[in-house]
Amino acid sequence: MTTRQTSSRVAALFVMVSLVAFVASACGSDASPATSGSQRPAPSAVGSAGSSASTDPQAELVAAAEKEGSLTTIALGHDWCNYGEAITTFTTRYAITLNELNPDASFADQLAAIKAGKDTKDPQAPDVVDVGLAFAASAKKNGLLAPYKVSTWDSIPAAAKDPDGIWYGGYYGVLAFETNKTAGATPPTDWADLLDASHHLQIALAGDPRVSTQATQTVYAAALANGGSLDNAKPGLDFFAKLQKAGNLVASIATPDSIDVGSTPITVRWTYNALAHRDRANGTPDIDVTVPATGRLAGLYIQAISASAPHPNAAKLWMEFLYSDEGQNIWLKGNCNPIRFEDLSARSAIPADVVANLPDTADAVFPTLDQLNAATTLITQGWNSVVGVDIR
Repeated sequence: MTTRQTSSRVAALFVMVSLVAFVASACGSDASPATSGSQRPAPSAVGSAGSSASTDPQAELVAAAEKEGSLTTIALGHDWCNYGEAITTFTTRYAITLNELNPDASFADQLAAIKAGKDTKDPQAPDVVDVGLAFAASAKKNGLLAPYKVSTWDSIPAAAKDPDGIWYGGYYGVLAFETNKTAGATPPTDWADLLDASHHLQIALAGDPRVSTQATQTVYAAALANGGSLDNAKPGLDFFAKLQKAGNLVASIATPDSIDVGSTPITVRWTYNALAHRDRANGTPDIDVTVPATGRLAGLYIQAISASAPHPNAAKLWMEFLYSDEGQNIWLKGNCNPIRFEDLSARSAIPADVVANLPDTADAVFPTLDQLNAATTLITQGWNSVVGVDIR
């Protein structure tokens, strides 16, 4: 993962926790998700700058976007979710120059840049953003985002999009078990397996659940598999209390280095983080990534267009590209589940070699912001009294 995905994004998440009780999902320690497709859908009429009907809406949008000639992005590191290939493909196909602002910008930085551009009418302000759920909700509330429904709108799950088209999930990760098999650890297949005596002092969290989004949501996911629900995260705390009592929980934060050397051979991380680590390791050590059979929790990254975008048509064309089969498969090659994953799978629109490289993430659930807020409050405030382990 780039610096943007580590320090900047995590820091932004923690800042927002104090403002809105919970920030975005899907941010973790390291990741370097890696990279294709071929389809060009017609854009939705929604938000199409009031243009008249055309027999070829795609051509109309392309012409308008190429007339603008530029698109300004922010916080898109090329090694994150394969954005490098997405950017190259887009700029090669269209006569549009991409102006890339700070690739390490946090969620808060992105919204601040939009607001500053709105206030100053800066022609190089960001046209689009890639942020967390809480930040998208905040930006909508403050009138910073413009509505636009892409042509593939209907295949985006309802739980992952604003009904008015203000924002929509682009890609997501699912919490998974990452195991160093070379260190002698047996990969668990479900949450109950973590309690087995064979995992004595092998299980570590990828952060402190009192402050780390990834770790907090790990506890939340455990709740789903142990009698809890999206509205009841308490069983997750009870499960980790059992894990601690069994002597299986390590009181240190798992990192790629600690996983590699075997001091924290089993951890729980977002699939894009774990798969990126597996790919980089290339068998040395032998890293296994398995999504648990139950308690499959997804975390979203949101795409949206600035309400004051200097290049609104180029922004819409960018969204059409990202949400086409081609754009979705580019994200998937970078180990980030595209939001239209189920639709692509149902139509066999994912290359076989890509599917073979991925763990099963079917039926993962997407909590609402209110549910995330409630779960985060319960877990961060109850960890000390229920589990009583100082993770550091």
